[in-house]
Amino acid sequence: MSLVALAVLVLAASPPAAEAHDGEHDLDPLVFDVIQVSGLVDRILADFIERSIDSAEADGSGGVILRVNSSGDVIGDERLREVAEAIHDADVPVYAWVGPSGAKAEGGVAQLVAATDEMAVAVGARFGKTGELVFPDLLPERYLDVAPGLVDRTVDEEGVIELGLATRDSPTLGFFALDLPGFESEIDTSGDEPVRVPVSPVRFTKLSLVNGWMHNFASPAMAYLMFLIGAALLIFEFYTAGVGIAGVVGAVCFIIGSYGLDVLPTRAWALALLVVAMLGYAVDVQVGVPRLWSAIATACLVIGSLFLYDGMAISWITLVAGILGISLGMISGMPSMIRTRFGTPTIGREWMVGKMAEAAHDIRKEGVVMVDGAPWRARVNRTTPIAAGDPVRIV
Repeated sequence: MSLVALAVLVLAASPPAAEAHDGEHDLDPLVFDVIQVSGLVDRILADFIERSIDSAEADGSGGVILRVNSSGDVIGDERLREVAEAIHDADVPVYAWVGPSGAKAEGGVAQLVAATDEMAVAVGARFGKTGELVFPDLLPERYLDVAPGLVDRTVDEEGVIELGLATRDSPTLGFFALDLPGFESEIDTSGDEPVRVPVSPVRFTKLSLVNGWMHNFASPAMAYLMFLIGAALLIFEFYTAGVGIAGVVGAVCFIIGSYGLDVLPTRAWALALLVVAMLGYAVDVQVGVPRLWSAIATACLVIGSLFLYDGMAISWITLVAGILGISLGMISGMPSMIRTRFGTPTIGREWMVGKMAEAAHDIRKEGVVMVDGAPWRARVNRTTPIAAGDPVRIV
């Protein structure tokens, strides 16, 4: 079929074009399912892929299209193989499109893409850095032939075609879907130039709201920052002697961060350093001035942050925000807030002038005296020390 022009296609869940041509088709066109695979493939996303394939099989879908933008997985080789088997053994065709521009498919996710019936890469997207093959028996020969060259490098849309992994350019998801087996289209001649438009409806599926949140919480940056913020707020709430907004928010953030760190490949010793860092800061927050523990805590925070994850790195922006934000907040900001919260007002002390007080302990230059049963900090205006229990006059 030759076309004068090919426009960018917009795929709708129930396009009017399908209804306008019911008389021209003996059967309704098959529905194609598009599944969003974004972020690290964790337990939630792995289950979602399998459920979506099962649902497509039950509905008699024309095929499942994985729309991929992922740098890897955090589910382990055994679970990754189970997902690959669900793709390989599916009763409906499973395809993969890595896009849009700027997207990537790396690590175990790249191997899942290679296990599909047909794959394509958008302009500006990357595919590769697969690492050691986890399920070579489920991968097609065309991929096994070039797999050694993709272990530690990525290729663009042209590279995928040159390697024989894709057969055509697919700058958008619409162009990719248009030429899939069973996907129906027609020529629209209502405009100045004929345009090829889709007839087969496309059904987009994504994670539910709660699962989407949990999936996002398991991202490396989110888990790291939530853990630190939660711990800092809990320490602040502890020293303010109450259960308020900071405590509730801190507990929620800490739980979210702990969940994310449990899902991700976290180094236990690095996480322990972050805990030591927060405890060290807490010691000097109580003192009110940065001392040895603040230095130890900062060193632990830096080392723990740099080596927190095994096999993946946190962006430098996240590291700067986490390290500087927590260190400055714990060394300077939090002691100031606590002093303001519990500090005695400096206004209205004239009423004490001339009153008699009692030294709470031996005082040489500065100390605490008891005024009407309440402790007050005081400064001695003579060179001789004052013994505990001695009466003094406030001037």
